[in-house]
Amino acid sequence: MTIKIEKKIKGYEVVKPEDKAALAAQPAVEQPKEAPMAEVIQMHESLERPEALIGSTFKIKSPLFEHALYVTINDIVLNAGTQYEQRRPFEIFINSKNMDHFQWIVALTRILSAVFRKGGDVTFIVEELKAVFDPRGGYFKAGGVYMPSIVAEIGAVIEQHMKNIGLIHDPEMTDAQRALIAEKRAAYEQATQKKTELTVASPTDADTNDSAGFPPGATLCAKCNTKALVLMDGCQTCLNCGYSKCG
Repeated sequence: MTIKIEKKIKGYEVVKPEDKAALAAQPAVEQPKEAPMAEVIQMHESLERPEALIGSTFKIKSPLFEHALYVTINDIVLNAGTQYEQRRPFEIFINSKNMDHFQWIVALTRILSAVFRKGGDVTFIVEELKAVFDPRGGYFKAGGVYMPSIVAEIGAVIEQHMKNIGLIHDPEMTDAQRALIAEKRAAYEQATQKKTELTVASPTDADTNDSAGFPPGATLCAKCNTKALVLMDGCQTCLNCGYSKCG
């Protein structure tokens, strides 16, 4: 067998028969195999609906509706059993005995379900729905939270559901912020007790504020939409989220 040498020979060594036998006896060095990558499934329109979905139902009782609304949101579990497991909203249904608004309710549920199945970041839906205002005026739900419309409360329900499954993360208050709110609240209650005449709130305001434990004279906070804004030391301060107009 003829081998053509194209480089300059700088040295040589004679291979003995015993060296050939030793090389043949050595096991072949196996190249490390790359670990197989798991295929991560993302939400998309062509994803088939499973036989069973995980769902949650929320009740909405609004003074604008004679009967309550029941909002059901079903989730699909993607990449179950892996480190990429994630729950995503897949469809939404709204049921009620009130048929006056049947058309727009059905339209809303179909559009929202289509957006859910589209994939990507669907959290923008919350802000879009919560920004809808009723020309007849809004209402206060239990806890003193103001809802500008029934559509806005549907948005609040979707927001709560997304927080439950981890799509939206609520910024937590620090211990210092909680302590400051507790201090402000105690100071306000102490100052109120010293007054000889107390302002009696209307029955509606009293029922709304008492359920949350805020003073009857509290007004609506622009940040958290809760009737927990009180005047302290000449500055409007929220006893629910800590917002202050004075900074």
